[in-house]
Amino acid sequence: MDQLYNRSLILLYIMTLEKKKIRVLIVDDSAVVRQTMSAILQSDPDIEVMATACDPYIAAKRIQSEVPDVITLDVEMPRMDGITFLKKIMTQHPIPVVIISSLTEEGSQTALKALEYGAVDVIAKPRMDTKEFIEESRIKLCEAVRAAAHAKVFQRIPSKLKVEPKLSADAVISKAPTLSMIKTTEVVVAVGASTGGTEALRVFLEAMPADCPGIVIVQHMPENFTKSFANRLNDLCTISVKEAENGDHVLPGLALIAPGNKHMLLKRSGAKYYVEVKEGPLVNRHRPSVDVLFRSTARYAGANAVGIIMTGMGDDGARGLLEMKEAGAVTAAQDEASCVVYGMPKEAVKLGAADKILPLDKLAQFAIKAS
Repeated sequence: MDQLYNRSLILLYIMTLEKKKIRVLIVDDSAVVRQTMSAILQSDPDIEVMATACDPYIAAKRIQSEVPDVITLDVEMPRMDGITFLKKIMTQHPIPVVIISSLTEEGSQTALKALEYGAVDVIAKPRMDTKEFIEESRIKLCEAVRAAAHAKVFQRIPSKLKVEPKLSADAVISKAPTLSMIKTTEVVVAVGASTGGTEALRVFLEAMPADCPGIVIVQHMPENFTKSFANRLNDLCTISVKEAENGDHVLPGLALIAPGNKHMLLKRSGAKYYVEVKEGPLVNRHRPSVDVLFRSTARYAGANAVGIIMTGMGDDGARGLLEMKEAGAVTAAQDEASCVVYGMPKEAVKLGAADKILPLDKLAQFAIKAS
């Protein structure tokens, strides 16, 4: 009887742990934004808004009494800006932080600095224009918080709403037999990343030589942020890096990054590859979607492609990577130890989509060798 009772207590304890909600602290000087974000996050049954704060000083006092699982942090605030507060958090008591920023060029530059200082992710402030944008804001914000709750963070030295169906790549591009040519010397490297991907892509692209194959990339990011991100990488890397525009050719020594809030597909004209940038619904709750890029790469490049899936929450890109492999492409997934969030690569590995599982610092070498 005692053993049965103890076993029941253990089971109850495990069930309690499994049902533990993600506790979020919202820090924003706008009462409207705090109220809106609270309503959005509280709509998710797995998320609880622990508290809100109008500036970092009030937030710091709140953290002293109860440490949140995730902090959402505005950048521009009175008394202390969000970047300064982020630095203090990451040097004193690292907590996963999601930066909530306005869709401006200045805002995106600041948000990129925040990622360098240790923020897990950056998303745009929720849009309340239409029912469609409200729902998309809800999906993106909740997904970002979920990802942050699972992220690895390190100390830096000085009432339930209806869940919309998770669309697959079918919503943008149908699955079809590969239209690629036989194996040629023109190879395309397709890369997908999400949470933690900004740093992973920097490491990957900095290791690329000037004569590397053309690269197409989807990194989950808001619009305007991808342009600043691409420009920053262009300054750091030997190769050229730019935010993709519709019709851009995929060329050796060039990396094209899908613009935020737009899907990017690989297309072929004769022996040459180019990208199509288009509108469309959220796929796997993301726009741009890695699955959309990978499916189009499988169709139009086939065995003339290399597919790589990097750190990120969820499963976007896993099925697309499998389609690439089935079309003859060589594929790889980032290993768990070097991922900020081992979600997307894990799902790809579970599907058998990755030929190799490699640490981040080996992925560039793999892509070059496979080309």
